[in-house]
Amino acid sequence: MDLDGQIKLGHLLFQERKCRTCGEKKSLIEDFYKSKKGVTASCYSYECKMCTIRRILDKRKEKNPFVDWTYPDW
Repeated sequence: MDLDGQIKLGHLLFQERKCRTCGEKKSLIEDFYKSKKGVTASCYSYECKMCTIRRILDKRKEKNPFVDWTYPDW
């Protein structure tokens, strides 16, 4: 058994992190995406899952590219 890995993971379970975007303190493992391999706190992103989803939906391209386009009136 890897006892060192379990001890390191046990310390992460009770850790909280403040989201950069919304500023709320949330659980590190449940509310943040993992951005790198490993079990340290630095492996998790600094933006919570809800803020990440909101950012992706706001920045997504429109499905209809011709919404603002009008035919030139010559």
